[in-house]
Amino acid sequence: MEAVIGEVVAPEDLIKFEKKYNAELVEGGVSSVTQFEYAWCLIRSKYSDDIKKGIVLLNELVHTGTKDEQRDYLFYLAVGCYKLKEYQKGLKYIRNLLKSEPGNTQALDLEKFIDKAMKKDGLIGMAIVGGLGLGLAGLAAGLIGLAVAKKV
Repeated sequence: MEAVIGEVVAPEDLIKFEKKYNAELVEGGVSSVTQFEYAWCLIRSKYSDDIKKGIVLLNELVHTGTKDEQRDYLFYLAVGCYKLKEYQKGLKYIRNLLKSEPGNTQALDLEKFIDKAMKKDGLIGMAIVGGLGLGLAGLAAGLIGLAVAKKV
């Protein structure tokens, strides 16, 4: 799963699919295949703005695609959300995929991967909050000690 999550699109591929997407857009209609290819490239970008744009494009497609297409759309929506650390959204997408395909091993792996990241980030967040709490308590104790020392 790390290979899927960590994959970065080659800049020339992104440019190629962006040109194809824009050419069809100018002609008056982008095919779902072209929109997916471009969104797939954007999701694999190292830039969060590109990933967000890819998510928007995939969200447009997810409601109109066939069952097989929806599987791909939902999977890459979850990947994009993971990369943006929007874990709750990512779980929502992957669990929608798992409703129709409960045995999809790739989706099950991604669900575990997202759960693990949520727990890790949650523990780090708690440690930061705990550390801040201790720091503030120490500061308060120091100020009280200073005030008491001045009175004496």
